[in-house]
Amino acid sequence: MTRTTTAVTRAEYCVIACAEAWRGDGEVLASPMGTVPTLAARLAKLTFAPELLLTDGEALLMGDVPALGERSSVTEGWLPYRRHLTMVMGGRRHVMMGASQLDRFGNQNISCVGDWHHPARQLLGVRGAPVNTLNNPVSYWIPRHAKRVFVERVDMVCGVGHDRAAAAGPAATRYHDLRRVVSDLGVFDFATPDRSMRVVSAHPGVTAAEIRGATSFALPVPDDPAPTREPTAAELHLIREVLDPAGLRDREVRP
Repeated sequence: MTRTTTAVTRAEYCVIACAEAWRGDGEVLASPMGTVPTLAARLAKLTFAPELLLTDGEALLMGDVPALGERSSVTEGWLPYRRHLTMVMGGRRHVMMGASQLDRFGNQNISCVGDWHHPARQLLGVRGAPVNTLNNPVSYWIPRHAKRVFVERVDMVCGVGHDRAAAAGPAATRYHDLRRVVSDLGVFDFATPDRSMRVVSAHPGVTAAEIRGATSFALPVPDDPAPTREPTAAELHLIREVLDPAGLRDREVRP
């Protein structure tokens, strides 16, 4: 691949890291949540994952890949809410969700902070997180890696992590598949003996100490973590000129 010598922003490394989550998925529905994941799914579709299915976020499957904020001009299919839910139950979908809290085993909280009976903050609610994590491949996108997000124990379980899926038995683990976590500091997965989180790569300029200092639980971090892969010149052109010429990615991950 042709490499670029143009300075790459932190947001662009995050886009590349999120796009890699869909590599090799084949013909599945990509369900990105957030600006960077949406941009990443479209980049993957245009490069190494052409079989990905993309939606307009409402009820249509897109036959083209528009820029962020632009309407699709080619409709490939109809996917209203009821059909979307059927697809969720069937596992032909790889969702990239956010998390207000995430622990070492991948348990996710998007419902409330504090005691459930008297929460300090009320958030989105459980939504579709349980069925997402039990029936579909799931990845997470965290635009601000901080101790309040990467917590020792989530205040409420919405998305199911490895330890709780294992405790629930085969019915929960059969299709349970947490792929990766991408934050503004690095990339993480759960490929450890106890299925706890580990560092896969750090974005350029991020140190091991920075990752440790922004994580509440003990996270094994190599002193010299592998770098997140650099975008090719072609990928950088697609990000900057085709998919996000307005630079919306820099609003989610500041330069």
